[in-house]
Amino acid sequence: MSWTDERVELLKKMWTEGQSASQIAKELGGVTRNAVIGKVHRLGLSNRVEGAAPTPAPAA
Repeated sequence: MSWTDERVELLKKMWTEGQSASQIAKELGGVTRNAVIGKVHRLGLSNRVEGAAPTPAPAA
């Protein structure tokens, strides 16, 4: 399996839609969850949640 332009575009689309690495791997076929995670990292897509504020700690 190679990362064709079409497969990379599908990965990007599914990742931005919030699909899990396992779901993406199953849809693409021929790749593992870890391969998807590695490709996401190399593409710089790993920060999927934008603008999320950290959960405040309870006041003591």
